[in-house]
Amino acid sequence: MLVFIIPLKSPQFSNSWERVTQLFERCIKSVCNQTSANFRVIVVCHEKPKIEFNHSHITYITVDFSPANETNPVAKGDTDKGRKILKGLIYARQFCPTHTMAVDADDCVSKKLAKFIQQHPDSDGWFINKGYKYQEGSKYIYIKRNNFYKMCGTCNITRYDLNYLPEAPEYNRGYGYYRYYIDHGKVRDILKNKAKAIKSLPFPGAVYILETGENLFDNSKRLRFSIFNRKLLNQSIRDEFGLYKLQQFS
Repeated sequence: MLVFIIPLKSPQFSNSWERVTQLFERCIKSVCNQTSANFRVIVVCHEKPKIEFNHSHITYITVDFSPANETNPVAKGDTDKGRKILKGLIYARQFCPTHTMAVDADDCVSKKLAKFIQQHPDSDGWFINKGYKYQEGSKYIYIKRNNFYKMCGTCNITRYDLNYLPEAPEYNRGYGYYRYYIDHGKVRDILKNKAKAIKSLPFPGAVYILETGENLFDNSKRLRFSIFNRKLLNQSIRDEFGLYKLQQFS
């Protein structure tokens, strides 16, 4: 079984909680659109978002973590994210997952993931080398042919034991304590050094949503692609990733 972990930022640290909620609702619909029912979703949040979508495979965990004691706002946000991912991974144990995947709350994922993992229960895992990048409202989508996992946090699927969970997890530590769960681009090499090499997922696994107004990093430069990597956002891609256009609001 594949368990998705979605860390959701708090209203306190959102530029627009309404926007965060919209993005999250699309994300959770995408995650739950799997072609196999052999999955669960754990959302870790300070406040449960008010959305209309419900699914029996979703579990919400609310936390009251204090803001991270970091001077850099990006490190502060990353630490909060790391705490929530760790919390979700610990909770996931009760579902006896074969694999877990952290998903950023504004991204979309392929509906083929759960079925693929179900067919390979003993694998060490996969990293998404090829995926898509999308700017909200565009009629185009961009293919990222290599190194998708280095830029997008929705990228690693690991066998549950390879999360290397601490026996007594702590949720009041600094950035370094949660680094393994945050530095998504380094997981592949870390596991390779432990002789647990994860493989490249054999199909595009996720859509990285850019310039939402809620990204931790200014990622507008990551839309500067060659025109040869651009294609029309067709219905097939929309259906596979649950990528629909969000309503506008002021």
